[in-house]
Amino acid sequence: MTRLSKLSRRTLLAGAGVALMPLASAHAAGLVPTPAQTEGPFYPAGFPADMDNDLVQVRGQAARAMGQVLHLQGRVIDLAGGARNGAMVEIWQCDAQGIYDHPRQSGRDRRDAAFQGYGRMLVDAGGRYSFRTLKPVAYPGRTPHIHLKVATADGRMLTSQFYVAGDPQNERDGIFRNAARTAGQRERIEMKLEPAPGLEPDALATTMDIVIG
Repeated sequence: MTRLSKLSRRTLLAGAGVALMPLASAHAAGLVPTPAQTEGPFYPAGFPADMDNDLVQVRGQAARAMGQVLHLQGRVIDLAGGARNGAMVEIWQCDAQGIYDHPRQSGRDRRDAAFQGYGRMLVDAGGRYSFRTLKPVAYPGRTPHIHLKVATADGRMLTSQFYVAGDPQNERDGIFRNAARTAGQRERIEMKLEPAPGLEPDALATTMDIVIG
């Protein structure tokens, strides 16, 4: 845990820009929890050497990942809006070509080696997390999405997925439809992407609170 709780200098720089954006706060009790969803077949079979919260730049490589940068941030909170201190947040996704870093992935030899593919971090004292990653892309059978897993300090676990709000493929994706049966659930998993030129040229940003029931 000690290693994971210390972000590298480049990660701190990436996260510092995200911290300048206003976080969506939820103070009212009775929040809709983030719906649980399938882990899918491509959760890492082995963790990469670099697994910090900057997935776009792999430590030791000069090249940056292909694709459009997305700054994903938010808080891990309970149903009353209180911070879930000590929570660990993991995300993983395919690269800009739709390829995961996983032994079961066909065409893995074509994967973008400059994309980390997986990252994790401990939330701060306010329950906040932030990742520098890529806008997700579709691949055969799935709408664009980012996988996430949260482990809280008291042993609760949530596995879910985030989607791009308004993507026409969402409604054809059975996993999305099953998770977004109500407006409240939809709000928890749909990322509303906004331009973020103040953070990084041509980058996008979104705020997604993760509500643990």
